[in-house]
Formats: sequence, structure tokens, C-alpha cells
Amino acid sequence: MEKSLPPLTPGTLYLVATPIGNLEDITLRALRTLKECDAVAAEDTRHTGQLLKHFGITRPLLSCFRFNEARRSEEIIARLGRGEKVALVTDAGSPGISDPGERVVKAVLIAGYRVEPVPGACALVTALTASGLPTDEFHFIGFLPHKPAQRRKRLEALKSVPGTLVLYESPYRVGRLLAELSDIFADRPVVLARELTKKFEEFLRGTAAELLEAANQSASKGEFVVMVGDSRPERPQ
Repeated sequence: MEKSLPPLTPGTLYLVATPIGNLEDITLRALRTLKECDAVAAEDTRHTGQLLKHFGITRPLLSCFRFNEARRSEEIIARLGRGEKVALVTDAGSPGISDPGERVVKAVLIAGYRVEPVPGACALVTALTASGLPTDEFHFIGFLPHKPAQRRKRLEALKSVPGTLVLYESPYRVGRLLAELSDIFADRPVVLARELTKKFEEFLRGTAAELLEAANQSASKGEFVVMVGDSRPERPQ
């Protein structure tokens, strides 16, 4: 490691990945960035406040969630204009990946300021690499629409997409999703990942119908990463 690390750059927005479960998910660089920035823009200031407290970090917190991103972007840009260093975090994982952040990044770049990623944990990559499904080509879908007709239309459109499909789903709708997958992707392998990097991390593998039966028999907590295998024949390694 470098003996002398360069200081943070004034007028820069830092996108800091935070733990998705285990607090040891956080990187040394993320900790240094959070310690040295002038303010932390957080999806949930209470959640991030507990994270900072755990690591002995005290920084001013700004709320930056889905419904105030546009307004908060203006304040962040004003801070950057004064030469401040601002860290943007979400509750877990990388900002902008099915979490707030995309609108802030666009606004900051349009305003002419620098954006620097501080990479780390991401549920998408964590689940996919341990799934056993092909990783050479995959498509991240994120969360599906809530309305049944829109969900089915989206899933039907994905039937022709090659590679592994990766979705996020809440524990309250995962049964519904598995029923939809059983109907539309009946013969494809499916992997469910939950409680990633936590004590009770679990991967469930099978068809959507098999996993639906298992899901109906257990009380699930936390969001799921749902992965659907490729429809094409196995490719040579």
C-alpha cells in the first residue's frame, strides 16, 4: 500500500459503496473517504449515522433519497462550488444501482464537477459470482414494475434476451415473482440469494416452481437477488 495517500480532491462528489450485510464489506478507501469528506449525503441518515458511529466517524449528514434527489442535487452542487468534498452513500451497496444516486451524478456532471467512484460491495455482483450460472454475459433488470400487466410484459420481453438475468425483489413479492417465472421461464435454472454477507447467507437453486414451494415454507427477510439462467445450450469454457 502507498505510504502517503493523496488527499481528497476539492469540488468532487465521491460515490462510496457501503456494506450490504457484514460491516467488514466496507473498504479501507471508503472509510478514509468518509472520514475526510466535508459532508455525507445519505439515503437514510439514521442508517448511515449508525454506520459512521460504528467506525468512529463524525460527519455532517444530508438526506438524499428518491423523492428529494432533484432538490438535494442543487445543494450538493453548491457545496462542490465552494470546494467541498461530498460523499454520496445509500443504505447498502453502490449508489445508483437500484438505489438513489443516478440523478445526483447526472446533475453534478452537467454542472461541470468531478465524480469519483469508491467501489465496494454490490449485491448484484456478489450474488452472480456465487450463483453457478454463466457470468460471461448477464443483464441486470433491477426491480420489476409492481402492476401485474406491466410485470408480465417485461418478463415476456426478457425471454429473448441472452445471458443470465439478474433481478432484485422484496421478500413480500418474491413468491409472486417465482410464480411468474415458473409460468414464463419454466425450464430455466433459477437461483435465489438472500442475506448476502450476513450470518444466515443463503443460496437456493432449482426451477422457479421448486423454489416457490421452498419460499412458501419459510419466513423471508431482506431483499432477494433472483437470477435466471440462460436459455441457450451450455457454452464451452
